[in-house]
Amino acid sequence: MPPADVETASSTLPQGGCYRIQVLVVGRHKRWRDEVAAQVRLLGYQVTTCDRGVDAMTVLALGLPVDVMVVDSALQGSLCCARLAVEARVLRPALRIILASDAAGAMEPEAAAHVPDALLVPRDQLQNGMVATTMREALASRAA
Repeated sequence: MPPADVETASSTLPQGGCYRIQVLVVGRHKRWRDEVAAQVRLLGYQVTTCDRGVDAMTVLALGLPVDVMVVDSALQGSLCCARLAVEARVLRPALRIILASDAAGAMEPEAAAHVPDALLVPRDQLQNGMVATTMREALASRAA
């Protein structure tokens, strides 16, 4: 291909084409993490998984790209579900947060006050193929 054609072809490529949505999936149960991560990958998004809140905060503190964080309510430890959401929001104010809970309306008062825009979804919704809808909703609210 002549050099002029190469320049023309490269100028028509979309800018930032290598960027993909980055999703951090945090959950205590490996099976749940793996199921959610697999569905997220099918959407074409990049996935990082963690089994502890401390590990998730390390990912965020290191500055690794994360657009959406999905947290399972079954997460335990010093950085449980609600506490992780609050700490993550302090560190990254624009981070979209999805809290997967057995009871969709259940959120600790501290988390509700600091992360009022967190998307609450029933835990089984993420295991039953509804990840695409949930991710679109989370990303749309980020743009708003």
